[in-house]
Amino acid sequence: MTPTAFSRFPSRLQAAIVSNLGWTSLRPVQEEASHAILDGHNAVVLAPTAGGKTEAAMFPILSSLVEREPVGLAALYIAPIKALLNNQAERLGHYTEMVGLRRFLWHGDITPAQKNSFLKEPAALLMTTPESLEVMLLSNRVPHQRLFADLRVVVIDEVHAIAGTDRGAHLMSVLERLNGFSDHDLQRVGLSATVGNPQVILEWLQGSSQRQQVVIDPPKPPTPKDIRVLYTSSLHETAQAAAQRGTGQKSLFFCQSRSLTEQVAEQLRGHEFDVFVHHSSVSLEERAAAEARFHHGGNAIIACTSTLELGIDVGDLDKVLQIDSPSTVSSFLQRMGRTGRREGTVANTTFFCQEPEVVLQAVAIVELAKEKWVESVRINRRCWPVMVHQLLALSLQYGAVSKEFAWQHFSRVPDFADITAAEYEKLVEHLLAHDFLFVSNGLLSLGDQAERVFARRNFMEMYAVFSSPQHYKVVTEAGREIGSLEQGFVDNLVDSMSTFLLGGRAWLARHIDHNDRKIVCDPAPRGRKPRWGGYIPQFLGHQVCQKMAAILCDEQMPGYLSQSAQETLATQRAEFGSALRNGCWHMLIEDESLLLWNFAGGAVNQTFKYGLELLLPSISVAPDNFKLKMRLGEVALPQLKEALAALSRPQTWAELGPRLLKCMPNYRLSKFQSAMPEQYSLETVKAYLLDVETTTRMAQARFG
Repeated sequence: MTPTAFSRFPSRLQAAIVSNLGWTSLRPVQEEASHAILDGHNAVVLAPTAGGKTEAAMFPILSSLVEREPVGLAALYIAPIKALLNNQAERLGHYTEMVGLRRFLWHGDITPAQKNSFLKEPAALLMTTPESLEVMLLSNRVPHQRLFADLRVVVIDEVHAIAGTDRGAHLMSVLERLNGFSDHDLQRVGLSATVGNPQVILEWLQGSSQRQQVVIDPPKPPTPKDIRVLYTSSLHETAQAAAQRGTGQKSLFFCQSRSLTEQVAEQLRGHEFDVFVHHSSVSLEERAAAEARFHHGGNAIIACTSTLELGIDVGDLDKVLQIDSPSTVSSFLQRMGRTGRREGTVANTTFFCQEPEVVLQAVAIVELAKEKWVESVRINRRCWPVMVHQLLALSLQYGAVSKEFAWQHFSRVPDFADITAAEYEKLVEHLLAHDFLFVSNGLLSLGDQAERVFARRNFMEMYAVFSSPQHYKVVTEAGREIGSLEQGFVDNLVDSMSTFLLGGRAWLARHIDHNDRKIVCDPAPRGRKPRWGGYIPQFLGHQVCQKMAAILCDEQMPGYLSQSAQETLATQRAEFGSALRNGCWHMLIEDESLLLWNFAGGAVNQTFKYGLELLLPSISVAPDNFKLKMRLGEVALPQLKEALAALSRPQTWAELGPRLLKCMPNYRLSKFQSAMPEQYSLETVKAYLLDVETTTRMAQARFG
């Protein structure tokens, strides 16, 4: 008979789990993960929110640490955001303490004295972020070789949130740098609630490790869900409906932007429940107060963005409310998974959709989730911005590095796997020519231009691959901090005249101090919508848009739609349904424009735009998630169909490649683009903006 994982734990850990937690056995995901981790495998562990993933990773790790006690630091727990670290600190502190070990939390809010104490006497478990690890590696006060010599394992929580991003590439490079100091092949464990391609994530996580690898994804028994989609034609109507649904409950009200969060909170005030606001521009103190009061309250709503989507615990939750629809199935599942944790409760989400097409989008998201489809993470194996960042970081960490040493390191990072040695040489030559690096005794050191651009505030710009926008602190006359506003918004404010929403309340900008980056404000009777965000487009995915088209062609009416939502879906079906049955393509002439509806998704239609404009220079194409728009008279239909047929051939795209690259808009997706050769910068934009593979496939299906 195969022994249980629990029985493999040392008696000290078994006794601690029984006496402290009252457990005598493990859940299936914990059982499988514990066997894999105890056997030394790298693993990706999948389980729903509150499904026991943390214990699935930490118990077998603690088991190993108890059996062979470490010399100082032995395990890393990495989270994508500080809030999740803070949220997990008490739990992981309890688990380590119950077997006589310690954990330490390291991020920007921890004092230098506390960090120095840790460096003198390291805890067995370090909880931190990728950026804080970079700080440690770049600090000459951290004894890298001594601190990381016995590092054995790293746990990455919510791994799907960073895989395939610049932050994920940065983390993988940092782990390889840490691996160089360790006496062990660093074991890697990723935790995720929702991901469509866990094997790809695992292979990415593997890096240079030689360990065996396994995906832990035990069968999940079906559970009932309470899903409702309502059509509410205004924000006021939305707030009224949400108040009816949320009164007497503890609810999270998810919004797709900070400005909408503020508007929702303002509309909700005055009802018989407490209203809190939680997004990245609300001050840390305000967010912490909201979390604490909500945790212990019983009749409250937090209007929030995705800051509360990850596994931050706000206590037992009754309802998830959603204005409009999230753009991904993954987000929907994460958010719904915050509910239904207590015995006798059901996971639930209520959508309040303010536009007819948003009703359709919400139905598509729900139906894809019912089919158990979730977005896959796409790994970018030519991650130029992070290679630039890490080349500068290596030169800063060591004072100077050889080209060969850096390339040897980069060759171990999966996010650089498709970059050739010759392309790397071109990058180094560019950095030397523009004084981001200089050569001394055959070694690369940080140049004057890198110092000017990235060395502000003691190299703070070097610690993170993402840009930190300039913010103005917002305070009351009494000095209480309300939150912050980005400079682009503040530049349009006028002293004693302008009002804005922050923290769910309206404020009057009494005095704006541009030197100290501070706004002194008073409460105002009414608020004005802040203009958050940038100009870089945000897309709906191809699969979601295709599902929307399929729903338009269907005749069955989902039972979770309100009467008004059913009516708006029926109207859309009457308009599009029959036309889209021919392969989800529909050509329409309207107001001297030719509309080519294809429900292909934003990236695919951006790709069609640039491909068509290169083949037919006389036309201008305006794309969105669902269609391509052209002016009548700019192109004849036979020409257009011929061009679309050409775009069904991979050879056409190969021939268009160099010209396509030059068409890319000057988006700044990374602060390190300024240090890159133009070709690599444009390639970075192209990787974000276009999807040639799916575009080719769509063109083949209809015009090939």
